[in-house]
Amino acid sequence: MSSMSKRISTRKVFASVRRYTLLLSISIIWIIPAISIIFTAVKSRADFFSGMGLFEWPASIHWENFTTALFDANLLLYMRNSLFISVWKVPLGILVAALAAFAITRLNVKAPRAIFIYFLIGMMVPFHVALVPLNAFFVNHGLIDSFLGITYVYIAFGLPFAILVLRGFFNTIPKEIDEAAYIDGCSKTRLFFSITLPLAKPAIASLFILDFLATWNEYILASVLIRDRTRQLITAGLMNFQGQFGTEFGLLSAGVLLNVIPIMLVYILLQRHFVEGMAGAIKS
Repeated sequence: MSSMSKRISTRKVFASVRRYTLLLSISIIWIIPAISIIFTAVKSRADFFSGMGLFEWPASIHWENFTTALFDANLLLYMRNSLFISVWKVPLGILVAALAAFAITRLNVKAPRAIFIYFLIGMMVPFHVALVPLNAFFVNHGLIDSFLGITYVYIAFGLPFAILVLRGFFNTIPKEIDEAAYIDGCSKTRLFFSITLPLAKPAIASLFILDFLATWNEYILASVLIRDRTRQLITAGLMNFQGQFGTEFGLLSAGVLLNVIPIMLVYILLQRHFVEGMAGAIKS
């Protein structure tokens, strides 16, 4: 019996070693591009023409690439524009999706499944298909370079996935809570804001991370619907480092690293709710 227990323990140890070795190998594959960007961000233009390797550390570190990207190349302005849109588009989009998911799961609406499927159809239509009609609509109604106009478009394209996640999580909340609240005289509005939304905090945190990431990194709509260089968003602004006759790789890499900072901050603040929120959505 003792020898059998030892064999089982040995197998568990080898299985753990294989698992963590595989995870470490995958992590290294993912980290290599990030390391190359860091090395590139502190090199000068002369370093690129000197035959220096991609993963070779330069003799002198050029921190001025970051300040040049922020101020001289207007990256700080582009980040401010993206932040302005993200900080009120993401909460507003989640609120609209939460209202729709609440109606589908907690209210006696007609054909809730059909309504849910109708929203899901939006996930099957790539927004690239809508570029031409959207561009024509924005031009005809004077919405080109409008933060308000592009925010409405972002909210519309983000609703299907947000409703999918919140509907799944709302379905895990026992209906007995609603009945007890109604007995105590709670209205539907108060039920939504005071009970359902607080219970759905993990799902909301997960959505906030994913929606912020999607909004911050969106490029196609930002480059088509925003043409004024002073109102460009961060993804389109980074393309300004690519000129007709060459690319400022040092400045571009520095800009990419600066671009990641807001996303990392949001994820660090909300990551403990992420797995729980997505697990609740998958259950139903």
